Order: sequence, then structure tokens, then C-alpha cells
Amino acid sequence: MSDNDIPETPDSPFRHEQTARDEAPQFVLPLVVHIEKDAPPARTDALETAARAVLVMLSDERSLGEGEWAETMRLWQDARIRKVVRRARGGEWRKASALPGITVTGQAAEVRVFPPVPLDGWPKELAKLQVSGTDLDDPRPPGPAAAGGAVLWMSPDVGMSAGKAMAQAGHGAQLAWWELSEVERKAWQAAGFPLSVRTPEAGRWRELTASGLPIVRDAGFTEIAPGSCTVVADHPALRRRAARP
Repeated sequence: MSDNDIPETPDSPFRHEQTARDEAPQFVLPLVVHIEKDAPPARTDALETAARAVLVMLSDERSLGEGEWAETMRLWQDARIRKVVRRARGGEWRKASALPGITVTGQAAEVRVFPPVPLDGWPKELAKLQVSGTDLDDPRPPGPAAAGGAVLWMSPDVGMSAGKAMAQAGHGAQLAWWELSEVERKAWQAAGFPLSVRTPEAGRWRELTASGLPIVRDAGFTEIAPGSCTVVADHPALRRRAARP
């Protein structure tokens, strides 16, 4: 779970200090990544697919208005924006896939995202899945970020497991989504949510964190220190706004 330090939204669910959101019922967005022993996905592919899965869930008609998931989506977004990534293979994946949710595919990665559940109320099919052990590698360095799409820049200073990084990439995608106008959101959705996840050099990272683009800061519940900057959410529309004098 992470929090974003946005001055104009002092009660942001991504802030790490105590806020009114901590008094609300706490929900979590479950994501399950399909990892078979003999054919694991590449790390960057998994991160990008997880980020896209969050966007697909946010924009799905069942999550909006009077949709069947709308109430739990609202409760989740009214509290801390928690995401937990678990892994599944074989029969575990088939059982998870039978639950209500959405499977998003990347180049080879498969991630299933589910409607938010109470923090202590996971379905048994998901509760028994492992959180740890989601260690993935890129067989070769990823190429340049796709032109014209969003880029989720991961910190070069913070080491994370693949599962943790997938959750952080999802946070970054969600921040970008929140900051866009309705027209910009619909355009991004219509294009299939093009995005890339990349790790910049240290100098470029410093520039990005000072650019005015949305930043994810981790709450420090797992793996890394509280307040660590993990992701900068870079979308063409947000980049244009940040560049304005």
C-alpha cells in the first residue's frame, strides 16, 4: 500500500500520515498474477499488465454509477488505496479465474484483478495464495518506452520484489487516472491504456520527482521505508500541465 503526497488534496488516500481515511472501513484491491514454474512472465511485462489491470477495473462499467461493484469501489477509494498482489499457478489460477473479476493479458503476463474486499475478508480461494515468492526477471533490458503513452517511472533507489513493484505500478496508474479529465480518461481507455514501466537513471529520477508529476510514496507497511518515493506517474496530458509556467 502506498500514498501520494499531493499538496492540493490534503486528505489523499496516498498520504502516509494519519488522516480521516484511516477511520473508514478498510478495503483492499486483490490482484493475482499467473506464474507457472516453467514459464514465468518477464518482470516488466507483469508490472505493465498489473498497472493496466487497475485501470481496467477503475473504468469498467460495473465499477461505476449503479454497477454491481460500484459500492465496494467507492468504499475502497474512500479509505486507504490498498493493493495486494498474490501469485497462482495451475489449479490455483483456475479457481481464482472462476471468481468475479477481470483478467488482463500483456505480452505473456496474465493478471486477474478482483473487486475490492474487506481487509480481513478475502475469499478463501484468494486468501490461501502466496504473497511472497513473486520474483521475476527481465530476460533482456526493456526497450525505450512507447511513444505517446503513459510512463510509470520506478525509483532506481528502492529495491522491491516483483509483487510489491506490481502494486506500486498500479498505484502510479491510478494516480494518473485520477488526475486526468473525463475526456482524457476516455481517450486513454479507447486506446487500450497504452503505458510503459521503466526505471530511469538517477539524474533523470531526480528531475522527475521535481517535475510536478504525481508521485507515489509508500506507507512502509511492507518491504520498504515509510515515505519512500516509488513511482512517478507520467502521462502526456499531465506532462503538458506540469510544463506550464
